[in-house]
Amino acid sequence: MKSKQDSSSTQPTARMAEVVREYGPFDGVDKVGGVTHDGQRVWAATGARLIAFDPDSGEQTRTLDRAADAGTAFDGKHLYQIAEERIDKIDPATGDVVKSIPAPGHGADSGLTWAEGSLWVGQYRDRKIHQIDPATGAVLRTIESNRFVTGVTWVDGELWHATWEGDESELRHIDPRSGAVLDRLEMPRGVNISGLESDGADLFYCGGGGTGKIRAVRRPKSVRA
Repeated sequence: MKSKQDSSSTQPTARMAEVVREYGPFDGVDKVGGVTHDGQRVWAATGARLIAFDPDSGEQTRTLDRAADAGTAFDGKHLYQIAEERIDKIDPATGDVVKSIPAPGHGADSGLTWAEGSLWVGQYRDRKIHQIDPATGAVLRTIESNRFVTGVTWVDGELWHATWEGDESELRHIDPRSGAVLDRLEMPRGVNISGLESDGADLFYCGGGGTGKIRAVRRPKSVRA
């Protein structure tokens, strides 16, 4: 099943994103890819390792030495991490990889999130989001965008993805059936988004790419009305 957004359709006017806090850069971290939230901590993929920090204090609390070059997700028990052409399922208590499945983009994958019993994988330059079976990696459906796709997240039944083209980034709320853009939050020029995850409530956590930072962005109230 494939959904495609009509790039010629009228899109909502972008509003300025409200960045409420910055975290990092952390010691030894010069880039951030994927980001996820386990209900207490924020996890960030930093290339050769995953780090976790307390979003209240900003203090780094965990490090897992695992390949972590793109999207990160949490299903309530395990972390999922894109590592080149595969997605590793990781026990966060031990850091052990308990299973690996092929990534749909074969190394061209970007964002990752968990929702509705599935993994959702962004494809950066292909401008797509795939829903995949977490047991096999099989693609269940594809949503097409008209912008490069970096991070992906679901919150309260809303599908959001981040874009990063040139020196511009946005957060976009899209219709998961048609791919139509429902809301747009524009980041300040030069403030780019790699990974993306919701805290399940009021905030989005946004990876800052080569800055090594993570930014908390307020989720707009109007969308939740």
